Amino acid sequence: MDRVIYVAMTGAKYLLSRQGNVAQNLANVSTTGYRAVENAFRAVPVVGEGLPTRTFVVDSTTGSNFAAGPVQTTGRDLDVAVQGAGWIAVQGGDGKEAYTRSGSLQVSTNGLLQTRSGLNVLGDGGPISIPPDSNITIARDGTVSVVSIIPPPTSVNEVGRIKLVNPDEKQLVRGGDGLFRLAKGGNAPADPVVALAGRALEGSNVSAVEEMMSMINLARQFDIQMQLLNNAQKNATQASQILNIRS
Repeated sequence: MDRVIYVAMTGAKYLLSRQGNVAQNLANVSTTGYRAVENAFRAVPVVGEGLPTRTFVVDSTTGSNFAAGPVQTTGRDLDVAVQGAGWIAVQGGDGKEAYTRSGSLQVSTNGLLQTRSGLNVLGDGGPISIPPDSNITIARDGTVSVVSIIPPPTSVNEVGRIKLVNPDEKQLVRGGDGLFRLAKGGNAPADPVVALAGRALEGSNVSAVEEMMSMINLARQFDIQMQLLNNAQKNATQASQILNIRS
């Protein structure tokens, strides 16, 4: 009897957790460069005194969906999309190197090239500084060039090159801030093969339809777990009544 309770109780608990991840994916359907969270369930026996006859249901986050999202042309000079595999290196809130696919960039009041969320974009030697009153061009290989808008016209000057990396996806872990980092720490080396598409942005790879269907299925599965708990309670009550009659 209690084996049913173990499975139903833990199953219901982690179904709620999985619903939270699905809700997170749905909330980021329109987030630039977002990678969907994926989950999987597994059964783990409870080890203790006696035989391992009890089993917990455990929600195991398998990682992220690294499939490419749709690329849309924006016509904005500071919008870039990573073509194929690869990542843009940025400086996370902790000051360490992290990776993102969000290529909607801006120039801060201090003249630093940043993402829309205010993270410094890293170049070969650290954050990239942009001179004031400049038109900015980002090349396919990440080279950032500027031309002064103050007459007379001047030549094109390179001010840095965006660090583009392509580590093994199995080595990447998602942080609480949505950025990816190497699981073992450290920094990934720059990869000259990674290329950018200018004046374009990569959208989220979340399918709103699939996530809505998943949310409905999870709600139904949760109801089933609750029904199992109710059935277990009824069976226990009936068994107690039978024992009382016999005594």
